[in-house]
Amino acid sequence: MAGGVGSRFWPFSRNDRPKQFLDFFGTGRSLLQMTFDRINHLVPAENIIIVSNVIYKDLILEQLPEIKADQVLLEPNRRNTAPCIAYAVNRIKSITDKANIIVAPSDHLILKENDFLETIKIGLDFVEKNNSLLTLGIKPSRPETGYGYIQISEGETNLRKVKTFTEKPNAELAQVFFETGEFFWNSGIFLWNLQTIDKAFDTLLPEVASKFKAGTEFFNTPKEQGFIDEMYPSCPNISIDYGIMEKASDVYVLCSDFGWTDLGTWGSLYEMSPKDENKNVTLKCETVFYDCEDNIVALPSGKLAVIQDLKGYIVAESDNVLLICKLEEEQRIRQFVNDSNVKYEGKFN
Repeated sequence: MAGGVGSRFWPFSRNDRPKQFLDFFGTGRSLLQMTFDRINHLVPAENIIIVSNVIYKDLILEQLPEIKADQVLLEPNRRNTAPCIAYAVNRIKSITDKANIIVAPSDHLILKENDFLETIKIGLDFVEKNNSLLTLGIKPSRPETGYGYIQISEGETNLRKVKTFTEKPNAELAQVFFETGEFFWNSGIFLWNLQTIDKAFDTLLPEVASKFKAGTEFFNTPKEQGFIDEMYPSCPNISIDYGIMEKASDVYVLCSDFGWTDLGTWGSLYEMSPKDENKNVTLKCETVFYDCEDNIVALPSGKLAVIQDLKGYIVAESDNVLLICKLEEEQRIRQFVNDSNVKYEGKFN
């Protein structure tokens, strides 16, 4: 899934090049490319489908020359993850009647790749033999309020039935979740077989399923894009978590620990990045700090930032925008983007 706009990472993430297409760490590979590389260890390139917004088609094909144009499914507008996944499921159905599917966001960072691949192998074996929905749960390292949580049932193995899903909790509840040991972060990485997820859409999101089934004859043909362009905007804007995972009765979680981070915010990037003795993070650029602590500084490669007496701030520059804001108030970045768009008519979007 590679269609998000990543507005919380502004000014690095822009409409024309969102965060999944960026190389945050100077490795030479974007988050999308790193995700592709990871999955390609287990899935041949010709079996990897990218679902994204139509405006990113050329960028995807530029970054992933290993895939063909017809492997990029183009959404005319953003309708959240349930329609996105339904689109991929219906394309797969047009090719085969039997498949095991991994659903992976393109903007996650995974530090322990071998552990991740072993976890995916276990998950694929499970969904091949069971008509259950499976999500990967991440052992929490802190009482994080920015992630969804999964409560697991009792058991002796890492594969447990899901009791409850809870969306982003407040700080007090996150602390309780962290201390009980019964709750795992919801990674947003899912596994299931084709028949199981197809049936789940029919049962739990029939309003989405029926729209795609109306175009069964068009999938994997030259008429597919025209059908999608006409039908897709009428799909409800709904997540797979809310539309299916939270309502389904046969959902399992594979409790995992493979160095996962959802790079959704500057705060999450700060948490996982190496820090100096004063807990400052520097990305790409060079820095000299005086009486500074708990900051993240991200400027273009080759630039030097000299900063005095700053505590708990984001300092980020990309192209024609410099952002300086409190790390603890980063939720206001979307407001900053909107206000800038209104004042300058979208010039800095």
